[in-house]
Amino acid sequence: MSAWTRATPDELVAHLRAADPAALVHAIREASDESLVTLVHDVGRGRAVVEVVTSRIGDLAVPAQRDGVRGVVRWESGDPALAATVRFADGVVEPVTDAGERPDLVVRGSLVQLLRLVAGQLEIAVAYLGRSLEIEGDSALALALAGLFAADGTAPLTGVPVDPRDINPLDVSRALHGVDIDHLRSVLASGFRPVVLDEIFSRMPAHVNGRKAAGARITVGFRLTGRPDGEVDRYVLRLSDGQATVLAGEAADAVGPDDRDATVTCEAHDFLRLVTGHLSAITGVLRGQLRVRGDKAAALRLATAFDIPKAAA
Repeated sequence: MSAWTRATPDELVAHLRAADPAALVHAIREASDESLVTLVHDVGRGRAVVEVVTSRIGDLAVPAQRDGVRGVVRWESGDPALAATVRFADGVVEPVTDAGERPDLVVRGSLVQLLRLVAGQLEIAVAYLGRSLEIEGDSALALALAGLFAADGTAPLTGVPVDPRDINPLDVSRALHGVDIDHLRSVLASGFRPVVLDEIFSRMPAHVNGRKAAGARITVGFRLTGRPDGEVDRYVLRLSDGQATVLAGEAADAVGPDDRDATVTCEAHDFLRLVTGHLSAITGVLRGQLRVRGDKAAALRLATAFDIPKAAA
């Protein structure tokens, strides 16, 4: 990496083109963000990185992951010179030189994020939630793009691919600091909505506080609004003897009102803020952001029975 940071733009292109894919990914993974910023510190060097990295996506991806990915992706990093467009077509990845071709997906992020992406180190859903990355267009293609590359610590080509749906609640909590409500609402109206909600709910049983949950038998339904199709996502969270279970969709619907202590209705972004420590249950109820039908005390006790990791403000 040190030789690359001292190279001219033309030399950098030559270095990056000649680098073995595994060695290139390893070098990125081992580099600090500061080193990567130095690598792309001017437009000439940044252009070299964009040009080579996007043209080598096919080399850097796990081969099996390329199959079935179709669409045109454009990466933008502010300056028009730091943009590139590539086409994915069932295992083939090629640059797009026709400026008039409309992309299916536009990703706006830093060049460091582009490097972290191909090294399997970018949590695309977290970056999107935190607005350090902007996504416009096909959300499914964005998830497929992130899933092309080997996970951190494994070699490309034969490595285990990134699961872009595997998001860490603590990372989400950190990312949400200072993010405006309108942005969260838009993310949770996109194709990332089921990724975020299903992952958060699926992890909740692992965060039960045994002391607080001892002896509790509480069943609470959640109706999360804000879907662009007007439908509502339904979940049921059941706490019994210190253990939690989660039901979703039709399984949640099967738990009728008589079998629930309460049902909470709220927008999906307010639920996300609730579980990541950016909205208190009491404040949400008082402000009408969390509408509770049934036993409010049971719903509040359920909320306090979980210790989901939260970032300090």
